[in-house]
Amino acid sequence: MKKRLSLALQQDLKKNLLKVKSDSLIIGVNEGNALNPISSKIDQATNGVIKKLAKRKEFEGKVGQQAYVAAPEGLSAERLYLIGFGKSKDLLSNEDIDKILNSTISSLKSSKSNNASICFPSLKYSNKSQNDSWLLQKMATFFENRVYTYDAKLNKKNKSVNRLKKVNLFLESSLSATNQRKALKTGQVIGQGMNAAKDLANLPGNICTPSYLASTSRAAAKKYAKLSCKVFGEREMKKMGMDCLLSVGNGSAQESKLISMSYLGGKKGDQPYAIVGKGITFDTGGISLKPGAAMDEMKFDMCGAASVIATMQVVSELKLPINVVGVVASAENMPGSKATKPGDVVKTMSGLTVEILNTDAEGRLVLADALTYVKRFKPKTVVDIATLTGAVIIALGYSTSGLMNNNDKLAKDLLNAGQKASDKAWQLPLWDVYQKDLDSNFADIANIGGRAGTITAACFLSRFAEDFPWAHLDVAGTASYKGAAKGGSGRPVPLLSQYLIDKA
Repeated sequence: MKKRLSLALQQDLKKNLLKVKSDSLIIGVNEGNALNPISSKIDQATNGVIKKLAKRKEFEGKVGQQAYVAAPEGLSAERLYLIGFGKSKDLLSNEDIDKILNSTISSLKSSKSNNASICFPSLKYSNKSQNDSWLLQKMATFFENRVYTYDAKLNKKNKSVNRLKKVNLFLESSLSATNQRKALKTGQVIGQGMNAAKDLANLPGNICTPSYLASTSRAAAKKYAKLSCKVFGEREMKKMGMDCLLSVGNGSAQESKLISMSYLGGKKGDQPYAIVGKGITFDTGGISLKPGAAMDEMKFDMCGAASVIATMQVVSELKLPINVVGVVASAENMPGSKATKPGDVVKTMSGLTVEILNTDAEGRLVLADALTYVKRFKPKTVVDIATLTGAVIIALGYSTSGLMNNNDKLAKDLLNAGQKASDKAWQLPLWDVYQKDLDSNFADIANIGGRAGTITAACFLSRFAEDFPWAHLDVAGTASYKGAAKGGSGRPVPLLSQYLIDKA
């Protein structure tokens, strides 16, 4: 994973605010007449600029509000940004913190600063799970994530242009400097993981093939002593009885791959936590061909796999004292003379047979065999991650991932992790009434059925996850951005990482 930002604590920053030589100085200002010690010091040095802005109601210190002062008199910094923190007595919610951080990074990006100094006052939080350590971790993830650029697009001339490279940070806190640094490192590593996932997602399908995902996973394993990787080709998968997974890649010249990564940070013999990713490196829909419009975005159908590969690196970098298994089921779904046809029946590794009514419902086919494969590790929990259904976007939009499960404690842990990491999921029902929609006249189960497409897709997967606590994350709406911002989002790496950090 690549570090894109130098992020450091600067304990003397508050003391030397007036002398800080920086492209941008950002301070937190509270709402109301009384200035906090940081903003008061700046106000005095700049001939009362903060109070003047407040008097004119151009900046009142409301949460997330921002103001810009160019070439501020009395300061060595070239620019001054004011960020509203609300009233000093107010308890800040997760959403309030997001507003503050969004304003901070948008200020820096609009200024095109190469370096910045940030000085924030002490905060009070509305949630017991929130504290200064949480804030610093979140801040570091946020900054590392937001300075991301898709380097493969850039020529040498542009690579060093307009990129924030260094941030010095001070937070008024009772947290020790050691714990502050630890929180910053954790957050920055998670941000690096998001960026690693985005790098994979953004590559075109002619480069990021199943074999490319395999080589990337092997390369990652070489960097960490406790991380190993094994890759299975089609011949080996055929021997294991993975006809369901193999059926998806039948029409492609690219060989399908099953990638198995193991991180051994806990005691030998401890049950691992397992994460399983859908890695369809390009999805035409197969014989059930998709419409041509926006089909280029089907290169993002491997974002579940990208999040698994990236999260395994986060776990390894943080040296978490647990065991984790990461499995990626990867194929390219193409039409061709050997492609699977609607109505074909295939056998899964578990022994169940599947009638494939729609070849565009292929993610659940590769995951079915991957979930059966992961059973051999006797996992504590299994979470699969997939850009599985367009229906989840109809249900939850582009901000929230869908969560379905067979274990309520696991679901609660994942939802809490998502809240902490600002990588939210929402639980949908997985009731027996939906299972009958998958009935088939010609096999044990059909691969589509019913109107509740997100739920019936999870029902399909649940048939292969009966032997362990399992949850399914449908990230079709959250793993990538649309429109002008088109590209991988790096989600749900923060959720997965926080879940595993909590378990460690």
